[in-house]
Amino acid sequence: MGNKDIISKSVLGHLAADIANLLLGLGVDMDAVELLDTEQQRVEQRRADLVARMCRQADGENFILHIEIQNQNDSTMPLRMLRYFTDIQLAYPKEAVHQHLIYIGKERLTMPDYFAAPAFTYHYALLDMHTVDCSILLAQDTPDALVLAILCDFRGKPVQEVVNHIVLRLRELMGDDESGFRNYFEMLETLAENRDLQPNIKEAEQMLTQVDVTKFASYSWGMRDGIEKGIEKGIEKGRLEGELKKAQEVARGLLQLGVIAEADIARIAGLSVEELQKLRVQH
Repeated sequence: MGNKDIISKSVLGHLAADIANLLLGLGVDMDAVELLDTEQQRVEQRRADLVARMCRQADGENFILHIEIQNQNDSTMPLRMLRYFTDIQLAYPKEAVHQHLIYIGKERLTMPDYFAAPAFTYHYALLDMHTVDCSILLAQDTPDALVLAILCDFRGKPVQEVVNHIVLRLRELMGDDESGFRNYFEMLETLAENRDLQPNIKEAEQMLTQVDVTKFASYSWGMRDGIEKGIEKGIEKGRLEGELKKAQEVARGLLQLGVIAEADIARIAGLSVEELQKLRVQH
């Protein structure tokens, strides 16, 4: 799952717990997650994507959760998962190991969730993200759900628009908590690598510099003048530099947020009503 060495253990632990709760429905204690080192040296170097010790809230059961994220079909995956299982179980022989493979590839899932041998059959859990409705995660409107939505199938929606919405809304929800925003953004970048969406994340991040989106929430609290002036200042700068595309992206973001009337969005972004209507049709 990308270069995790630069991501803090606390951020990865939070990410593992979010996947366990929001995607896998395991109901784990968010404050009782311990990221484990699973690198094993044999003939080759292998590292499972995420391995963490967790505690189920319902019954207090402690277990080790192994999460593997796969972006393409691989006929050897069952054997690879089996090798991960034996490595983890040998390292922690007295603990239960639960394995989940999350498939996010574009092609139809064809990998099995088991390996059959004459003496035994090995199974692991497999989640096809094509079966997870992205809008459900987005509708939860929490930082954790927004981050995990990057793994979903966007169901034909323009990729950059969805990524922009996730980043904009994440920035808004975190408000003045800059440290919290950077932690969630690191999670987003880590997961985006699995779908080769790093360029989209970079473009969305650049968009944040065009408009002070931390003021978006204040609009719904009645501070209309403040947000409009902040947005107009950013848009004016972008348009003076000939960056009409940035103005259109911001307008799309405001349309997605659904808290500002279309006439106001057109005025704030410096677009005509006709231009805004074209953006809505494209959206």
